[in-house]
Amino acid sequence: MHRTLITSVVLLVAGAATAESQDTGKRVAVNGMQMYYEVSGQGEPLIVLHGAYMDIPTMGGIIPKLAETHRVYALELQGHGRTTDIDRPITYPNLADDVAAFMDAVGLEKADIFGYSMGGQTGLQLAIRHPARVNKLVAASVSYDLRGWQPEFTAFIPQMTVEGMLQMPFFKEQADRKPGFRNLIAKLIQLEKEPMAWEAEVRQLKMPVLVVAGDADVSTLEHNVALFKLLGGGVMGDMGKPLPASRLAIMPATSHTAVITQVDMLHGFIEPFLKGETAKGMFEE
Repeated sequence: MHRTLITSVVLLVAGAATAESQDTGKRVAVNGMQMYYEVSGQGEPLIVLHGAYMDIPTMGGIIPKLAETHRVYALELQGHGRTTDIDRPITYPNLADDVAAFMDAVGLEKADIFGYSMGGQTGLQLAIRHPARVNKLVAASVSYDLRGWQPEFTAFIPQMTVEGMLQMPFFKEQADRKPGFRNLIAKLIQLEKEPMAWEAEVRQLKMPVLVVAGDADVSTLEHNVALFKLLGGGVMGDMGKPLPASRLAIMPATSHTAVITQVDMLHGFIEPFLKGETAKGMFEE
């Protein structure tokens, strides 16, 4: 499973090698780094956060699709893409604080957040650490506890090494081309080993959260259901009470890295959630 997962990540980030030649965004000073970001579309502000080893281009078609109805701020996180690295571990609290600092720098008091994988974890921490900055959160392919990962992935984490990753041609090419890329790999490996037990904090979240996962994702189905229940979901509808503000969407026949590639399905979950639309039941007027 682990080699398939890493190979899939390589395919996802394969477009990153050309990213530097496609700069169309801006840079802003954030916590000692120069953070690269791009703004597109019109409407209510929506911040998009990518996964590990990814950048804005490798988020694919979901960004322009969301920009049809939102003012999208797509960020590149610490050490990724065109954002510089600093002498600091990559942790989810650190990344969340970076997003809050970015919002200060560009004058965003509050925004909707869509994060995928590492970006989704960052979004959860942003909601926990800076709840006043988050209107609604879309968290795709996430976990609130290390026990939420699939057993195969959990077993693989202790085996992860920089040299092992560099056996993959893409990672070796990036390391040869980008100073500091080996250090980024080391930081992201360490990120997988960071303690993570956020149940109490997640239970206290007040903003609506859409949990998105593939049915063959890196987080287990049981864990995604448990996360939804922590957010007030899992109750019966059609009983005269409004549905919970938070939602759960499971994408069929979908692995971790396939979540972001199914743009129409993903957008079909995100857009109604951000608009506050719900399907009307047969007993509703």
